[in-house]
Amino acid sequence: MSSTTNFQQHTIDFISEEEFNQRIQKKSKLRIKLGADPTAPDLHLGHAVVLHKLRQFQEMGHHIIFVIGDFTAMIGDPSGRSKVRKPMTSKEIADNAKTYFQQVEKILDMTKTEVRYNSEWLSKIDISELIRIMANFTLSQILARDDFSNRFKANQPIFFHEFLYPFMQAYDSVAIQADVELGGSDQTFNLLLGREMQQFFNQEPQIVITMPLLVGLDGTKKMSKSLNNYIGITENADEIFGKIMSIPDHLISSYYEYVLFYNEEQMDAIQKRLKVENPMELKMELATFVAGKYTSPSDGEKSQERFIKIFRNKDQSNEWQDYPIKEEIEGPLYAVLCQLGITKSNSESKRLIQQGGVTWDDQKITDPFSRVRSSHGTKVKSGKRSFFRLVVS
Repeated sequence: MSSTTNFQQHTIDFISEEEFNQRIQKKSKLRIKLGADPTAPDLHLGHAVVLHKLRQFQEMGHHIIFVIGDFTAMIGDPSGRSKVRKPMTSKEIADNAKTYFQQVEKILDMTKTEVRYNSEWLSKIDISELIRIMANFTLSQILARDDFSNRFKANQPIFFHEFLYPFMQAYDSVAIQADVELGGSDQTFNLLLGREMQQFFNQEPQIVITMPLLVGLDGTKKMSKSLNNYIGITENADEIFGKIMSIPDHLISSYYEYVLFYNEEQMDAIQKRLKVENPMELKMELATFVAGKYTSPSDGEKSQERFIKIFRNKDQSNEWQDYPIKEEIEGPLYAVLCQLGITKSNSESKRLIQQGGVTWDDQKITDPFSRVRSSHGTKVKSGKRSFFRLVVS
């Protein structure tokens, strides 16, 4: 098996190279862990950065363990948070978890992936065991992490249950006996605590590998659904293409590297091209590749053709696509959009409408509860790039 050389590219931290090389000499097949709390139904390109690294380990023959944090999601990861997360219901967690598999399989081979739920072990820890574990860690250790420290200095409340989160995530590594754990760079504290927890339970400490946080469409903050600067991996090709075209030029290079996972040789070629070519051309190529990656190559190419025709050549004569429906539907706009399949959920519909992204028969509607009727010939504009003419078939 390979040494660290094959795995260090695209990473922020690799703790530690020496331990990794020693471990891989003893075990040809390492246990690689990635945990994800189903706190939202959709994954975006920021999540995909870590998933691609996991795929690399999978292709090298290592054992991949994808831990669904159905128990820890009830607390919510405080990483990067300035205030406590809103508690989630068991139903919300279960519904979100179901969608994860359909999305993760766009990157991972799920037939070679072990899926575990951390409620399997965390729900069985009794209070005496929890006390025994926490007696070996100090409050100063927990307050050392930036999110807690910043909230403490700003006199913002920190609730006791939030302190439990890093311990629970760390215990996941003990439960599955992880050799390596992956995560975003904002997860460094939690992953390192996993090393300490394993040592407490007389296990070899896991190697920690962190990945960069992908900057979102605004060009400054990390990609996040709450900031509405994200690209969902289940969005249609036109939406993905259009969003990529909207990123600032300074993100082009990082998207080639972390979204398409280009290697050093490929990135050298991109850097040279950026010095002599119009950035717009590279961005269009990037958008085609990314849209094709998460839908199909032909869909990516068609999105490029439509973009050039509509936005570059200003030809909007044929932008409206016939959208077949079985029957006319009447009701609140948000519900009609979802029933027609134009949006994936009622919440997505409401968000899109409130943001001014929906036009119904040339009239922009911002009230999700406005009543409409989907008739033959009705024109529906959804977002910036989806133009539909309803056709009753």
